[in-house]
Amino acid sequence: MSKPQTHSNGNSIYPFSQTDANAGKKKYCRFKKSGIKYIDYKDADYLKKFLNDQGKILPRRLTGTSLKFQRKVAQAIKRGRLIGVLPFVADNFKSDN
Repeated sequence: MSKPQTHSNGNSIYPFSQTDANAGKKKYCRFKKSGIKYIDYKDADYLKKFLNDQGKILPRRLTGTSLKFQRKVAQAIKRGRLIGVLPFVADNFKSDN
């Protein structure tokens, strides 16, 4: 078996070992934890937590939201965009908070 590849300074070529990748906190669905059943599409401040600085919807793997509630969040964001409380596209719209 070959030994792991290293740089000339002795550090591994791969920056994250298997233990480093799994060392973070376990993600949880904030909706299940707090018992939220309905996501209000008119609450722009709450929905901004699920958008990046360009206005795109953040994926489940980053937010930890379950599939059921990720679909509801996406639907609420889309409805909010249609009525005008959230932007479709924005240049750093979170920076003005």
